[in-house]
Amino acid sequence: MLPEDVRGILTTHRNRDQLLEVVLDLGRRPEARFAGDLPNEFLRDEVISQADLDAAEASVGEFGGDNRAGIEGTLHRISAIRNRRGKIVGLTCRVGRAVTGHVEMIEDMLTGNESILFLGRPGVGKTTVIREIARVLSDELGKRVVIIDTSNEIGGDGDIPHRAIGSARRMQVPDPALQHQIMIEAVENHMPEVIIVDEIGTEEEAIACRTIAERGVQLVGTAHGQLLENLIKNPTLTDLVGGVQSVTLGDDEARARGCQKTIMERQAPPTFPILIEMHERSMWVAHNVEESVDEVLAGGRPMVQVRSRDQNTGQVRFNRTVYDMDVFLSQKNVAYTLGSMGGLMGATADLAEARSFGLAEEGMANNAVANGWSPSDYPGTNDSIDDPYAWANNLGMVPDKDALEAMGAHGYVGTGKYGNDKRGNGRQSKRGRQGPRAFR
Repeated sequence: MLPEDVRGILTTHRNRDQLLEVVLDLGRRPEARFAGDLPNEFLRDEVISQADLDAAEASVGEFGGDNRAGIEGTLHRISAIRNRRGKIVGLTCRVGRAVTGHVEMIEDMLTGNESILFLGRPGVGKTTVIREIARVLSDELGKRVVIIDTSNEIGGDGDIPHRAIGSARRMQVPDPALQHQIMIEAVENHMPEVIIVDEIGTEEEAIACRTIAERGVQLVGTAHGQLLENLIKNPTLTDLVGGVQSVTLGDDEARARGCQKTIMERQAPPTFPILIEMHERSMWVAHNVEESVDEVLAGGRPMVQVRSRDQNTGQVRFNRTVYDMDVFLSQKNVAYTLGSMGGLMGATADLAEARSFGLAEEGMANNAVANGWSPSDYPGTNDSIDDPYAWANNLGMVPDKDALEAMGAHGYVGTGKYGNDKRGNGRQSKRGRQGPRAFR
């Protein structure tokens, strides 16, 4: 579908394996965009003509209601820009690849039945990840998996799904506005154990997700946004993480908590107990949604897991950390990240570790594939630990506020939420919420 000269340049391009998309806009030069830090590149001096766009449209065929089309037998996606009269004046040609290896980052989570939601900016690899998850769940774990493929981006264009999804079944959606109906239809008609859906974006789809989860079906989905806080503040999608409601406290309760009488609290159990922020292809942040939402609404900073892959060895590392959204968003400033984290990041940390996206490491690295994930990997979560306060040694010389937040997240300080156990050490009661199995 690309002009012949543009196709020839891309076929022999040195960074072809990093190609993300090709942009064809009327009256402008064709542009190639690459992943990572590689610069964009114009592919020729001659601008795109209407004849180029007409030829591309003819080779692609009909576009759907979402102005997307695919190329049969591939995972590529073509998106159109139209003028007010409906004529195509621009095309975005997104390269789709069946990439494996991402599942190793969350392999332990897939063996449970908790629903998982992926957040991330466009192009970070959300669809690629859930495509591989579909293959692993269906082929390796033997589950009945149904994919709701609204734009044919997960299973490719055409009636025969791409082999990258394994034995998972695929339901196409004739109109993007009907995605929520197809989700319910899949549960009612095809007895799935897992539903996979890309780009949850409307209130109807969020309600459909809750309905499916309440029927005992595992969900794996994606949504646009960088941080958990984006969903909490999004009235359309907030139900995915439990919703938010205003609660008025009595005078005594407000005085005991040291807060205002009107506070915000989570409304219901989250549809997705696990949320993963994909900040880069090899750097993810995993949230226990119940605990993280409650902590954020209370004005605190939750404990999260940073999951990263060493680019040289391929080893997957888990790090239990205190989440700081402000530092997190200023991740490019390495010096600021180091300074703001104080003693939580060791003085011997190398530059790659220093760029841990504003998340303070506790130095608990392990190989997710070789060693698995045991609750004993995380201080303060195992009653068999001889010294229940040993984890505090990792706090170092941090400000009192940060130390108190970390202690509260471990269950050592706080009112009401954390009660004394039999040993009187202020741990959270076993009768309290357990959270997703992967976080215990």
